[in-house]
Amino acid sequence: MAPTSTPRAPFGRVLTAMVTPFTADGGLDLDGAQRLAAHLVDSGNDGLVLNGTTGESPTTSDAEKAQLLRAVLEAVGERAQVIAGVGTNDTAHSLELARQAEAAGAHGLLVVTPYYSKPPQEGLYRHNVAIADATELPVMLYDIPGRSGVALSHETLVRLGEHPRIVANKDAKGDLGAAAWAIARSDLAWYSGDDILNLPLLSVGAVGVVSVVGHVVADRLRAMIEAFGAGRVAEATGIHQGLLPVFSGMFRTQGVILTKAALTLQGLPAGPLRLPLVDATPEEITRLKEDLAAGGVHL
Repeated sequence: MAPTSTPRAPFGRVLTAMVTPFTADGGLDLDGAQRLAAHLVDSGNDGLVLNGTTGESPTTSDAEKAQLLRAVLEAVGERAQVIAGVGTNDTAHSLELARQAEAAGAHGLLVVTPYYSKPPQEGLYRHNVAIADATELPVMLYDIPGRSGVALSHETLVRLGEHPRIVANKDAKGDLGAAAWAIARSDLAWYSGDDILNLPLLSVGAVGVVSVVGHVVADRLRAMIEAFGAGRVAEATGIHQGLLPVFSGMFRTQGVILTKAALTLQGLPAGPLRLPLVDATPEEITRLKEDLAAGGVHL
């Protein structure tokens, strides 16, 4: 069984949006995915989010998404929350992915705001409610207007939070005021989806993080969250500031690119990327090593 979480943190405190390991020829590396998932949980993650942007979901097939989910559940499903990304800009397709994830045994769903088509707020509301109604799984919304082209308004977030299965929001909007407003007016559990804002979002009521740098520093993210929750704000601030070179370094280009480079440097499964993403250049890898060292990550 998946671990029991407190009502305020339904998916745990520290989650990582996991990359999808590929073999040298670009195929799905299920053995590598299981080994990476086990490493991430051993390193301090309460949960893993699969088939999101960091998992290169735009270039994996529905069948591959299901295979990956089943493999990771087999590896860590009894000791971590495994959340399946199912959001697309086609509501009918998203419903199919949600039902597929439920059948595979996922513990929850991550639903990104529909991208490119820029629906109005009523369309965003109906899209998310349709997905929440399609299964019995808890839903984490994913508000990332920099990728989707449209934000979930704080009024829409509060309205969606009234649905019994919409329990959380992954916030990558970069608007602390909007986050504070919605947190104060809803029961949604708030998760930072932007690593450099992890601590600021905790200060306005977030309960945890869905991180990219959690691939390499999950233990320090956990220590920061625990220190803040215990009222040791100066300690939490020190941890956050110590991680700033990691936060900036792993996003000097598209985050998946440098995350896979960092994992490869550590001897962990990652593999190449699928086009249109490309592998990190030698110059980017050199700078990444410098950034990680400055942030206290030993390779």
